[in-house]
Amino acid sequence: MNKQGLIFDIRRFSINDGPGIRTTVFFKGCPLNCIWCHNPESQSDFPETWEKCVNLDNQDFKMRIEIGGWSLVNEVMEEIAKDRVFYDESSGGVTFSGGEPLAQPEFLAELIEACISAGLHTAIDTSGFCSGETISRIAPLTDLFLFDLKLMDDQAHNEFTGVSVIQILENLKFLLDNKYKVIIRFPVIPGINDHTENVHSMIRWLSPFRQTIVKVDLLPFHKTGRGKYHRLGKEEKMMDIPDIRPGDLEKLRSDFRNAGFIVN
Repeated sequence: MNKQGLIFDIRRFSINDGPGIRTTVFFKGCPLNCIWCHNPESQSDFPETWEKCVNLDNQDFKMRIEIGGWSLVNEVMEEIAKDRVFYDESSGGVTFSGGEPLAQPEFLAELIEACISAGLHTAIDTSGFCSGETISRIAPLTDLFLFDLKLMDDQAHNEFTGVSVIQILENLKFLLDNKYKVIIRFPVIPGINDHTENVHSMIRWLSPFRQTIVKVDLLPFHKTGRGKYHRLGKEEKMMDIPDIRPGDLEKLRSDFRNAGFIVN
């Protein structure tokens, strides 16, 4: 079998997407529509184009760039194999990100199985929004989950991401109950999810699993994706989100540490 999936980027030498040096494969298509998303090119589940201006010999030219394309499993594995020596030397591997990799479960499963056959460590960077059937099928194949947790209140989660948090929490509980390796990733969005009520609710929910959770990563909001919205012809919704203050991030770090979590 050699399934086909929609990919928008393959990034080599990643150091922030799991242990060691990694290759990160970015799946295109996401069921969430987070207003702070800094990868809007990852959201649509079809190839897109955007225009980029380049200057050559003091003349401006517009180039059309294709965002996303269909790839076969063996084509992706050919790219992954190029960095095998770095995975071996750094205890690294491959991370499947997005978009949402669990939105293409058949393609993802075959890719992971190919990585297993090659002896490669695998990680999935996920929002956790998928069916229980999908998470229970993919989990036994995967070495590590990088699991985003954004908002604990269902109404607020719907408002800011477009989907309910209920299935996400059910899937996270399944992973933790069955002692799969999970790193919680908390994208800290000022004025939206960094308030005391959300943080304390998150800590209360996670606390029974503190011995199972590998660590909690705090991911401070940034605006590096703002220009992408214009190039894609999409509405930018993050304009009013303020920059995060270092002191606020340190307070969150202390809250999680005091609750017994390893925090990065």
